[in-house]
Amino acid sequence: MKRFITLVLISTLIATPSTQAAPKKIAVKALNLVTTISNKEEVAGFVVSAKTIIIFGTSVDKSFARALDINGQELWNIPLDPNSPSIASAGAVDSAGNIWIAGSTSLLRPKPTPSATSTPLNPDALSNTPDTYNPDLSAVAIWKIPSGTSSPILYSAQQSAPVLISAIAVDKNGLSLVGMTQSVKGSSGFVISANALGEFGKPLLIGKTSTTLDAVVRHSDATLTVTGASSETLGGKKLAGLIDGVVIKISKTNTILSVVRSSAPKAERNWSSATSALLLGGSVVTGIKTESVVTKFSNSYVPTWTYRFASTGPTLTLGSTYAFFLSKGVIPQLNNWIPKTPQPILLSFDAKGLISGAFSAGIDQREIVGLSSSKELGVVCLTASAETISIFTLS
Repeated sequence: MKRFITLVLISTLIATPSTQAAPKKIAVKALNLVTTISNKEEVAGFVVSAKTIIIFGTSVDKSFARALDINGQELWNIPLDPNSPSIASAGAVDSAGNIWIAGSTSLLRPKPTPSATSTPLNPDALSNTPDTYNPDLSAVAIWKIPSGTSSPILYSAQQSAPVLISAIAVDKNGLSLVGMTQSVKGSSGFVISANALGEFGKPLLIGKTSTTLDAVVRHSDATLTVTGASSETLGGKKLAGLIDGVVIKISKTNTILSVVRSSAPKAERNWSSATSALLLGGSVVTGIKTESVVTKFSNSYVPTWTYRFASTGPTLTLGSTYAFFLSKGVIPQLNNWIPKTPQPILLSFDAKGLISGAFSAGIDQREIVGLSSSKELGVVCLTASAETISIFTLS
């Protein structure tokens, strides 16, 4: 009898038509091209303050910032550190609209004082030359451009070795920078914070041979989340792949509280972007296969949802909603998305982690450069072709 009832139930289930239709595929829309600019200057990224787009980078050995309106008209173009070699590599905007650009510079240092027993040769009777700069980019630099102005204020902190800054996070209590610095055996992850007056604390070095940090999040309890990549043991957590993506929590007293590593064997992984909502973007390379990874983490660093997409480069994230990367394969949730060459695509996600929208740039765009937003302009994307930089919006 039990077997008969089971057979009847199975027959009923087979005969009953499904009431759940297959999810409708999402149509990919085109991003709106705002303007293109020359790519001769090396653009590192951009930020958005109200209706102004501020591009920053390095031309030859001098850092610069350039402001544009939504029509692509230049509002101002300034050197950030005209007297010393410098690079500008990260940017943020605070709630008051102040622009903060971070990088590295060469601070002025006094010339060695001649000994009292020696008289320096001066056949042409030249006056004493001024202090000379250190050619190494070994000082952390933050340029603050107050809201409504185009006059940068430099805050800096000399370090013991060259420093490359990759990200900056700003809130009402101050700011934090991450990147990498040279170590005796390779590279160390670098973390340093400052207050709103530009007064720096002591840097925290993470790792000794092969660690880099690419993103930082400041939390309301004064702790930090930093992300990047490492192929050495950190916080007692050993290497799982060839290079692991790492998510590290740092206390308000500047010590490591926890380390979460990726676990893909024989893979090279990193977390190259992170938002205050802990939406992380990164990449995984296994053999000849490269994928972009987008993962939403909980506050306890537990993944709540994740995606992998065939791609060729980094993944940028924004808020709890957007991911931007170079797609080179089919994305099942999208309608007729079969890129013949790697093509920039911006995906949006809903609260459950389902893809809710898709927007693409032209096939001539070879690189994604930045992803930002403001209340006035909405989401803004920066891409690069072989010759130009392009600025896109969603509308």
